[in-house]
Amino acid sequence: QVQLVESGGGLVQPGGSLKLSCAASGTIFSIATMAWYRQSPGNQRELVAAITSSGSKNYAESVKGRFTISRDNAKRTVYLQMNSLKPEDTAVYYCKDVGLPAGWGQGTQVTVSS
Repeated sequence: QVQLVESGGGLVQPGGSLKLSCAASGTIFSIATMAWYRQSPGNQRELVAAITSSGSKNYAESVKGRFTISRDNAKRTVYLQMNSLKPEDTAVYYCKDVGLPAGWGQGTQVTVSS
């Protein structure tokens, strides 16, 4: 049983920052590759950032230099620090153990608007 609980979203102005958190259970977290995805109306769900068990990271081109993914294995939590936010970052953000074919949390809404 996989349970993923995202939090930290909200409404921010362009140029602002948010830090998202995802608390994971039902996974072998210390060896899992974790990722953040996002989905906005009319678009497919897309990969934003991923981090392996060893700490290797990758990012979507659109967020490079602005977002940072990190993890705390002791807390079974993955984070996404989001800086210099743009209106096009508006979406529902989800985390996932990418080694599992299914299982999504409820997501957390990020809205960037003036």
